Amino acid sequence: MPGKKGRYRNIATSLYNGETVMNNQRFVLIQGKRENSDPAPNSSRSISHTVTNAIQAGFRIGMAVRIGQVDGRIVGYNIGHFGLFRGKDYPLLVRTRYGTAKCSLAEVAAA
Repeated sequence: MPGKKGRYRNIATSLYNGETVMNNQRFVLIQGKRENSDPAPNSSRSISHTVTNAIQAGFRIGMAVRIGQVDGRIVGYNIGHFGLFRGKDYPLLVRTRYGTAKCSLAEVAAA
């Protein structure tokens, strides 16, 4: 019921300094439909495994990290199946002063 307050939660939440990031909650991977004839086999399982590894390695939403000399903060996880920066290779979404980047675990370090 859209008229009632408090019935719907916003997907984003304020974590620090009024900046909006993803909620720290479980996610479900949904198989989409790809029009291309070159499907990515088991990609949802690979992405889920890579994101789980990132979380177990301590890279959680809200964590301060560095990409080289650039400070940033993890704002989410990349669950994209297609393109150059797929979630299985670049599972972290890191917001920096230059914008949001998709990063591998090898590219970031705890700040």
